[in-house]
Amino acid sequence: MRPLRIGVNALYLIPGGVGGTEIYLRSLLAALAGIDTVNRYFVFTNRETGPDLVPEAPNFTHVPHRVRAALRPARMVWEQAVLPFAALSRGLDVMLNPGFTAPILCPCPQVTVFHDLQHKRHPEYFRWFDLPFWQFFLFWSAHVSRLVLADSDATAADLFRYYRLPESEVRVVPLAADPVFFDIARRRRPEPFLLTVSTLHPHKNLDGLLRAFALFRRERPEFRLVVCGMHGFSSGPLHDLRQSLGLAGAVDFPGWIAREALLDLYARAWAFIYPTLFEGFGIPILEALAAGIPAACSAIQPVSGIAAGAALEFDPRDPAAVLEAMRRIVSDAPLRERLAAEGPIRAADFSWKATAQGTLEALS
Repeated sequence: MRPLRIGVNALYLIPGGVGGTEIYLRSLLAALAGIDTVNRYFVFTNRETGPDLVPEAPNFTHVPHRVRAALRPARMVWEQAVLPFAALSRGLDVMLNPGFTAPILCPCPQVTVFHDLQHKRHPEYFRWFDLPFWQFFLFWSAHVSRLVLADSDATAADLFRYYRLPESEVRVVPLAADPVFFDIARRRRPEPFLLTVSTLHPHKNLDGLLRAFALFRRERPEFRLVVCGMHGFSSGPLHDLRQSLGLAGAVDFPGWIAREALLDLYARAWAFIYPTLFEGFGIPILEALAAGIPAACSAIQPVSGIAAGAALEFDPRDPAAVLEAMRRIVSDAPLRERLAAEGPIRAADFSWKATAQGTLEALS
């Protein structure tokens, strides 16, 4: 069989502005370049995304477009009206849409990745003027695609429930942690701070985390909290809450930071805590496990299934449970030792190579 001509719709990507889906796409493309030297890839990018997204491999071609993803209506119009012609002109055999949405009228078969269905499960977390676009474009993207890839069984179940997709059109392809996190486990130097890596959105339950940490700090005033991730809809309220709880000097919100700086935080954190109320996968908890940080996470799927006993679990809606998880993850030495040992073992069950192989099988 001749090599496939595969398009990659990266028009959604805003570097530093889309959270975990950026980590996903960069890791996926690098892994695809590592396993596939035969098929041709055409990566369609916007004006914000530079050529560094595209692997330096002879079978990968960067195809920049003149649209700005930060102007979401313009990006959606471009995706629907211009990208199909780009697919036609390049003679694509298949289009991979790694960021939820697909051109509805595309001249080739499509595979679209759904990282979650939060807009269906928790529409209250969306701005009223954004929600109709999510409802319309994600519904049609799912139904015009030959295959829909879900990050987890939980997201696959939501696709069956809300979109009535047949099982033959949905495939679960889990994500992974960057291999560099396993190196951190061998060079950790813990300092007295708790680390959370999370976009500042309502479903991340960071307000609950701050309230529990305010109580925890009365017992352990030497500890700080670092919440690292893209500033989202809850940024203003969270900064106000930090002030009202008297935590201005104890809680940091550094935003989206350079990769090396993030790795340094993982290397120095005393413990990791992940209090989310909803996830489609949860890369940060997997990164923490790989790095050998004693970690505590919400007892919700798919986060609980990812941790599989290698993290301390708690009810994220119970403030007392969050507080108790902080106490144990900081002070229970046998528990910390066990989790630090079991975390990398569990994280090794996931790999970006396996993600790339699963994605390539779906495209073929």
